Amino acid sequence: MSDLFSHFQHNGIEAHMYASQWFLTLFTAKFPLSMVFWIIDIVLCLGTDFVFQMAVALLKDARKELLQLDFEGILKYFRVTMPKKYMDEERYKQLFASALGIKISPKKLKKYEKQFIALKEKEAQLEDPVERFTRENKRLLEANMRLEGENDALAHELVTTKVTLHSRLLEAEEEIDALKTQLQLNRAALTEAEDERESLKTEGQQLKDMWRKSLEECEEEKKRHTAIIEEYKKICSQLDERSQKLKDDLQQELVEIKRRIGTCEKCGPLFTDDGQTTEGVGTGDGFKTSVKVVDTEKRLRELELELAKTKLILVETECRAQDLEHKLSSFVAAVALEESKPWFKRKSLNLIIDK
Repeated sequence: MSDLFSHFQHNGIEAHMYASQWFLTLFTAKFPLSMVFWIIDIVLCLGTDFVFQMAVALLKDARKELLQLDFEGILKYFRVTMPKKYMDEERYKQLFASALGIKISPKKLKKYEKQFIALKEKEAQLEDPVERFTRENKRLLEANMRLEGENDALAHELVTTKVTLHSRLLEAEEEIDALKTQLQLNRAALTEAEDERESLKTEGQQLKDMWRKSLEECEEEKKRHTAIIEEYKKICSQLDERSQKLKDDLQQELVEIKRRIGTCEKCGPLFTDDGQTTEGVGTGDGFKTSVKVVDTEKRLRELELELAKTKLILVETECRAQDLEHKLSSFVAAVALEESKPWFKRKSLNLIIDK
């Protein structure tokens, strides 16, 4: 970095003007604390030679910017720009990697120390006291001006920071109030939602119980109607058998009557071959219909009428059973559909029953 050394000499920049605070405070005066913690940890591990490595790494990293600045610009760069440059963690990590890669021999450091002490002693012997005091006075004046400027900048920064912090504090308080209000609203909404959830849970349980009860009742009703239908079928079958038996008995009795009448000399001429009475035969005393035949025919008609009524009741019962089965299927489907929906979209039990 000979070009940087020449540039510093040309502008009257000496090492103590920027590096003294680095060595005296271990870089804590200006640089961010997170970076300083790393420096202290490495110094404790590797020794104080790392301070020289860090100083050289800082100069190498800022070399291009420093070569373009004058006396005031260089001092301001070391004072303001350089510390801000390493606020970013990735940036100072790269700086540490560069510093650890720089090798500085302890023997050379000792040699440079002896040369520097000898040079200062020689300059002190040869230098005119007036010139030395004049130069020192100039340096102190420049340092005083620099410190005053830095003090003004810090004062302005302090005022700006106070105003900014006060504004942020007011905004934070307003935000806190808004968040408190929102929190209360959210808590109220949560409580209401929990109450509604419990209500829906209770209603859902009632719905399940009612559905189960209705299902059981429908099953019982179905069984009862099935038993009634079976009984009606059994009765109809018995009536059919009785009717058929009566028809067969009447048929046999009619055949027997015809046979007997045909063998009778007096009654034979009164009937034709197909069982009808001949012309001229009245219903007087000479001929009376068999009472047993009339009663049997009347009983047969009654049984046929009773059979028709029973069949009609059977049809009506089957229709009612089919209607109940249809209603049960619709109710079960509606309950299953409502259970598949989210709890907040389900209909109440009364609405399902009304449908």
